[in-house]
Amino acid sequence: MVERVVVGAHYGLRDWLAQRITAAIMAVYTVIMLVSLIGGAPLSYAVWKDLFTQGWMRVATLLFAASLAWHAWVGMRDILMDYVKPAGTRLALEVVVLLTIAGCLGWAVQILWR
Repeated sequence: MVERVVVGAHYGLRDWLAQRITAAIMAVYTVIMLVSLIGGAPLSYAVWKDLFTQGWMRVATLLFAASLAWHAWVGMRDILMDYVKPAGTRLALEVVVLLTIAGCLGWAVQILWR
């Protein structure tokens, strides 16, 4: 009988696909930002404020921030699983990374909708 050892690096296709989808979302947002800023007036606080008062831009920015958070989590988790062997240390680092990413995402939401 073969006993399977689960070490955590068995996410495979789901995480590979998540990395590609979140990267595509971030690339599209970057193009939208470049088009919005290059085609518009010179950069000033008023231009930024007008751009982000539009609902679609805030939703697009939130989607970008969520994609960035997920992309970062998958990447950091994989790095920690590959290079940090003691389970307790890896878990502690994963919790720190996850709390940091969640804090940054919460901050982005606060900035967009305050």
